[in-house]
Amino acid sequence: MGVIEANSTLGRLPFFREQQAPPEVNGGKVKVLAPADFLGPMNEFEERNAPGTVYAVGDTTLLAHGRRVSVVGSRAASAEDLKRARRLVRELVSRCVTVVSGLAAGIDTAAHQEAISEGGRTIAVLGTPLDQTYPTSNVDLQREITTRHVAISQFPFGSKILKRNFAMRNRTMALISDATVIVTASENSGTQHQGWEAIRLGRPLFFLDSLLAEDVSWIQEQMKYGGESLGSRNLDLFFDHLPERAGLEPIAF
Repeated sequence: MGVIEANSTLGRLPFFREQQAPPEVNGGKVKVLAPADFLGPMNEFEERNAPGTVYAVGDTTLLAHGRRVSVVGSRAASAEDLKRARRLVRELVSRCVTVVSGLAAGIDTAAHQEAISEGGRTIAVLGTPLDQTYPTSNVDLQREITTRHVAISQFPFGSKILKRNFAMRNRTMALISDATVIVTASENSGTQHQGWEAIRLGRPLFFLDSLLAEDVSWIQEQMKYGGESLGSRNLDLFFDHLPERAGLEPIAF
């Protein structure tokens, strides 16, 4: 499994789980959580697929309160696909839904940026430790998320950044989200991992109508397992899928 080069201008910080005082990232204290700390009681299957530990920096109340939707898709998104992602994010923000994505290039970046510009909230689920950035072009975006929103990672500081980390990240992203929407993806897109994880975890999975017009075999297969189309005609029904969550008790540290 290849090692991916990431930006380390945030500072490589020594970190061990037994350390009493977790380090800081961009002036924010790193909090060490178990998924149950912010998701509440999980069923046996969720527990089996959840990371044992999550490292978080930023406003961790976003993890325990409100509705959350993952907006994901191709890194090589077209201009039209990026417009579609931004329109969807504006709808989510207008209904006070927190936008979850993976800080990747393309759709993920557009989703985070639009949520921020519209005055909404966003959660970045990283495939790198919190002190690293991939892609390197998102250093400033990651810094803003860690200071004004929240970023989480299941990878300890100092971990090697492997390609498989991003599939593991997708599982965690599906786990913490109430639904996943895939905006655009190709036959070989890594986005398919999140679709399958959403299905396995019993989370609603949606594909934009524009994507379903394309002949992508894994999308057709995921539709057979419960994936649904999403367009303007059924947008209200989509929001009906999301739970009305008042939130857990505030996370104490």
